Amino acid sequence: MSAARARETAASDLAFALELADLADSLSLQRFRAVDLRLTTKADLTPVTDADLAVERALRQRIAACRPGDGVLGEEDGGGGGRAARWVIDPIDGTKNFCRGVPVWATLVALEREGDVVCGVVSAPALGHRWWAARGAGAFRDGAKIRVSSVSRLSDASLSATYGSDLVLVEQSVWHARSLGDFWQHMLVAEGAVDAAVDARIALWDYAALLPIVEEAGGRVSALDGGRPRSEEQVVSSNRVLHDEVLALLHP
Repeated sequence: MSAARARETAASDLAFALELADLADSLSLQRFRAVDLRLTTKADLTPVTDADLAVERALRQRIAACRPGDGVLGEEDGGGGGRAARWVIDPIDGTKNFCRGVPVWATLVALEREGDVVCGVVSAPALGHRWWAARGAGAFRDGAKIRVSSVSRLSDASLSATYGSDLVLVEQSVWHARSLGDFWQHMLVAEGAVDAAVDARIALWDYAALLPIVEEAGGRVSALDGGRPRSEEQVVSSNRVLHDEVLALLHP
């Protein structure tokens, strides 16, 4: 594929990912803080709402209509691999927040091509923000380009961790430690407000969209051992400069 064709494909992929996010927002906001919101518990004891199900169903239908050759992997209905292009969807990341009326939740949309995540969108309509990136094109929040921080000393760093045990490991070494959780902590890393974030054991749909955004903003995302993120393992994002030191803190 020529460079010009690759850029055209990337632009088309990102435009469609943003279109999917628009569709998701139009559905999820209608159900946020709805008095008749329906909530059930899945086999893994995590909650799911009628909004989660409706958003994923609508995105699958739009992909089938507009990109019939693409695969889909979603949190609620699963999906197969094996296709050259596959959309990875978390219809509502932060369902516990969503069902309690806390505005920190988002729809995550990513596209894999040949196993590499080439674009990602994180849309948080209740917060009024959206982040996105395509490989080689930079990372953006609400249309403005974003960049990770330049903080180079742990003693000056702000760090977010999902697990309390991780906060205990790092809090004496950093300037500020707190638990912001879910997608938001990684987006704050991408825009330079937080210097590193340590997530829980999460699935591909939880982190796929985060990868290009943090990395295009100049950051790094890895597993605890420094390798590429892997499903059902913890994920760490940072401004890149502090990454190895943060990993070392997590393995005292």
